[in-house]
Amino acid sequence: MSLFKARDWWASVLGEGEEFDQGCLCVGDVDNSGSGYDKIVVGSFMGMLRIFSPHPAKPDEQTEADAQLLEVQLPDPIIQVEMGKFVSCSELLHLAVLHPRKLSVYAVSGTAGNVEHGDQYQLRLVYEHNLQRTACNMTYGPFGGVTGHHFICIQSMDGMLMFFEQETYAFGRFLPGFLLPGPLSYCIRTDSFITVSSIRQVECYRYETLAVATDADTRQDSDQQSKSSGKRLTADWTLVLGEEALDICVPNTSSAMSSIFVLGERNLFCVKDNGQIRFMKKLEFNPCCFLPYGSVSEGSTNILMCNHNNMLLVYQDVTLKWVAQLSCVPVAVRVANFPELKGLVVTLSSDGHLQCSYMGTDPSFFTAPKVDAREVNYDEVDTEMKMLQKVIREASKTQDILPRAETEEELTLTAIVSSHLDEVSCAVIPEMNGMPVPSVTVKVKIKNRGAVHSPKMTVCVQPPLGVTQDQFVLDSMGSGCELVVRFSAFLNGHYPPADLCGDIAVSYSSATELNPAGIPRVSQCKFNLPLRLVCYPSSAIKNAKYKITVDTNKPPVNLSEVFPERYRIQSESFEDIWLVAKELVQRFDRHFASLGVKDFRNSFTGPIPLPEFFETVDHHFELRVNAQKYQDLLSERAVQFRAIQRRLLTRFKDKTPGPLQNLDTLMEGTYRQVIALADAAEDNRERLIQAFTRLRSATHLLILLLSLWQGLSSEQTAILEATLLPLLQDTPQLGWEESVDAAVSHLLKTCLSRSPKDQAISLSTGPLTIPKDTSRLKKHITLLCDRLGKGGRLSLSSEANVPTTVMMPVGCESIPEPIVEQEEEPPLQQESAKYIKKKQPSKKIKSKSDSSKESSREKKEKDSSKEKEPKVSSNESKRESAKESKEPSKDKESTREKESSKESGKEKTKVSRKSSVKVKEKKSEAGDS
Repeated sequence: MSLFKARDWWASVLGEGEEFDQGCLCVGDVDNSGSGYDKIVVGSFMGMLRIFSPHPAKPDEQTEADAQLLEVQLPDPIIQVEMGKFVSCSELLHLAVLHPRKLSVYAVSGTAGNVEHGDQYQLRLVYEHNLQRTACNMTYGPFGGVTGHHFICIQSMDGMLMFFEQETYAFGRFLPGFLLPGPLSYCIRTDSFITVSSIRQVECYRYETLAVATDADTRQDSDQQSKSSGKRLTADWTLVLGEEALDICVPNTSSAMSSIFVLGERNLFCVKDNGQIRFMKKLEFNPCCFLPYGSVSEGSTNILMCNHNNMLLVYQDVTLKWVAQLSCVPVAVRVANFPELKGLVVTLSSDGHLQCSYMGTDPSFFTAPKVDAREVNYDEVDTEMKMLQKVIREASKTQDILPRAETEEELTLTAIVSSHLDEVSCAVIPEMNGMPVPSVTVKVKIKNRGAVHSPKMTVCVQPPLGVTQDQFVLDSMGSGCELVVRFSAFLNGHYPPADLCGDIAVSYSSATELNPAGIPRVSQCKFNLPLRLVCYPSSAIKNAKYKITVDTNKPPVNLSEVFPERYRIQSESFEDIWLVAKELVQRFDRHFASLGVKDFRNSFTGPIPLPEFFETVDHHFELRVNAQKYQDLLSERAVQFRAIQRRLLTRFKDKTPGPLQNLDTLMEGTYRQVIALADAAEDNRERLIQAFTRLRSATHLLILLLSLWQGLSSEQTAILEATLLPLLQDTPQLGWEESVDAAVSHLLKTCLSRSPKDQAISLSTGPLTIPKDTSRLKKHITLLCDRLGKGGRLSLSSEANVPTTVMMPVGCESIPEPIVEQEEEPPLQQESAKYIKKKQPSKKIKSKSDSSKESSREKKEKDSSKEKEPKVSSNESKRESAKESKEPSKDKESTREKESSKESGKEKTKVSRKSSVKVKEKKSEAGDS
């Protein structure tokens, strides 16, 4: 709010139920009295024309009826009123009134009265023009450099400029590329018209160009205008605003240079008459009208601006000079001179509040009471200062950007997922792999403390999950009401989701004392769907490609208690293990918590499955590259198709048709190519969505294994999730690879740097673009895992790089930071996970056991598990990995024994038993041979 208020000098309310707009107000000596004082002319959409000569009311006067000089009811609505020299045989001011289908010019005359009632005023029609098109607005001026007279230009609703040389209609021209009418103004110095088109750009048309352009008796397109007589109408200059314009004004303050002021929705633009921007002012409010006028300072302009907060602001160019509070929101503002006071601000609101005010202050005779002096107790001040500093430190620890809500929400949501699957499934896809697709019912309870209006509920689940209905329009609820909404969730794709968590949001509005109309609010809640919604038990399979083993610091649990529906999980796809591994860890935690065990901990002893994770990354990146290639090819074929169309159209329009020279055949072939490319791009887009979901699942699994491997806290795990999962979906402008690379690089340069001296002081903030390949990303992720294994600590504070003592298992090898670039890896096989029931309870998640040698090797690993350590697999060269993939399992056992014998001479540290994830690739028989 402003400290000052606009002082009322005179005010009046015009009629009842009438509406007004920015063109319904003008000021000037309309009756040509020669006194130098202005009258106020107001026209309404109801067709009422009023003329006022304001003066302040005396204390003994009860009414202000004598301020109104004239009131006339016209048959048509009044769109705009202007004063000018509109009559050819007279240089006096006349009043031009614009109706939707008529332009009328009136003469206002006053006759001195012989009685105490005062002077009498009359309105006489001089001439009028019936319009063939519906008018929108008008402007006037000495078009073409005439002297002593003003011409009128009217803009119609369909984009035609109609020019009237006083009593005569001159010509009409259509604006090119017109869609909707915008504000219109005339610049005297350059003899040009300024408007803002529907493409949000300022356009300038010279009067000379309009006069010699093609006649616009009937609207024609650009091609027809170019072939007819006259020149094609083109703008003298254009300037892109990027927003809608509310008004345009060209004050005549300097003969050397004219300034064009354009009021936008969020900015004020000042443009030179040659199209160059002089300055631009960003507004922190929604403006409603403005008026530029001359300033006492040379080279500057004063601007009166009103906004929707009832504020009147005075700017000198871009500098705010004064702010005053108004009693209403004006739609038009003018400056006028009256007998007792000059420079009054005249404002008109949309409902007819006409006000003349001035800006200033009235003297105040209020004197503040004297405050009794008291001595300062410094001990109390120190105690209060310490308490405040403690509060500040506690508040700064949270590092929250948004303040926390202290009051209870007016509307609470509770989501309850049914413990049983639906008897009749609501799934869109009835069967997958010969098994019926189930669905589960989610019940949402909505309770409110106060009245809420227009509540709308939105349900969001992760793809490829689906719901029976995701948008709900609810009825308004009174205080203390409760509402229950039900919907069903199901699997709607042939691949598992990355998360079984769903979100529910309800948007509503609640009334307050300051805002009875209601303030928009949002309440949210989450729900977790059961694992069996996307998994089903199956018979045991001996061979599986991947397996993960989770260790605990407690005796093994009978999995029939944790997983009553299954015992073993095997998978042919790496990323499909995520949901089951997450469920296993959560059920372990719940099981031991129910038994009262407080020191239970899951752990993992490696190796981290980075090669398998990188396969998923490469597959996703390959689809992104293909999407860009399809987009480029589609653009090329579309340009070619349009060029062929133009040539064929030229041939068909030719009066002497010639041979097509196989253009029709070429167009048909190009059309087929465009359709084929579009189909391929759409298929690649669907595969990319599926690949991104699998990448999110693999990333979640990697984060889980890293947190179990190093025992990360919840805060560190949250930082790791924000680093490796910055996006919920891919976009053409920003993808997962560049986002993760930037985030991981930030961690490597800050909290995971080698020493505090190596921390980056200033980080690069360049634009993120799709990389050429994934080698740099793989190197950074490998370094991240290596530095976490060496004791790095994830933190957002600057003092995060403090080395911590970490007990490493025996024989642990760190990853060398210089990484040899790899060749292309084979594409990832996308296969569904199978979940198998076993009679013997086990705590292992096993995905593949290759042969009987596998079981014997597992026994050896169990015997030597106390001597082995977690190992993060480094990215070796592709040739070495390809060579190792061809070696039989015995050779691998021998090489591992040699490596362990070489490291036996090194110092080894003993650690407590941690959880391990063992990922083993299935070797094909051809590879073994």
